[in-house]
Amino acid sequence: MHLNTRRIFTLMLPDTFPCELVTWERSAILGRRVAEAVQESGYQPEIVVAIGRGGYVPARVVCDYLLHEMLTSIKIEHWGEAAEEKPETIIRFPLAIDVTGARLLVVDDVTDTGDTLTAAVSYLRDCGPAEIRTAVLQHKGTSGFLPDYYAEMVTEWRWIIYPWAAYEDLSGFIARILRNGPATPEEIQKHLTEDFSITTDNGMVAEICADLLRRGEVEEHHGRVQIPG
Repeated sequence: MHLNTRRIFTLMLPDTFPCELVTWERSAILGRRVAEAVQESGYQPEIVVAIGRGGYVPARVVCDYLLHEMLTSIKIEHWGEAAEEKPETIIRFPLAIDVTGARLLVVDDVTDTGDTLTAAVSYLRDCGPAEIRTAVLQHKGTSGFLPDYYAEMVTEWRWIIYPWAAYEDLSGFIARILRNGPATPEEIQKHLTEDFSITTDNGMVAEICADLLRRGEVEEHHGRVQIPG
């Protein structure tokens, strides 16, 4: 019941909400903190499982500081671009190796609703490991899943944008803005700042708009960008 409450919270996100852009440097620091927490606990994972796509980079960083080579992954789909939640959580790419009897450490970037890690643990439990522990860079207090390890607790909810997904997420937020009508790159930049607390330069906004234009996802008329139709 607790998890369902958090899921409803996410589905009812308003049109505007705060975001946080995490830098590469800070991401590496958070990854090191996770590795240190694992070490201090005495847990010795035999296989680290990254949850794709958000957990690919964090898992590699954690492995680096653990001096651990056995890294594999599964791909779970729950979130799209710019806080767009998909109808259901699914295992898109399952494990490619046998983990029977192994101690696992499952790594993702963040817990939001907790649905992704819940699905991951449920799936991996059926694969027969000896033990499963979970780790994330940032754990949100609104999550219905409590990981074993996390570097930082997020007490005030916000959407977190990591550097390995920044371009994609910003593209999604620009699309959100354009649903309300045509806008110039400068107007889009203003909405990003005022509606989502996202500060970026006009050059990146113009570059993303150009990419969306090439992909046929937007049109341009007299210097203003809009959704086709």
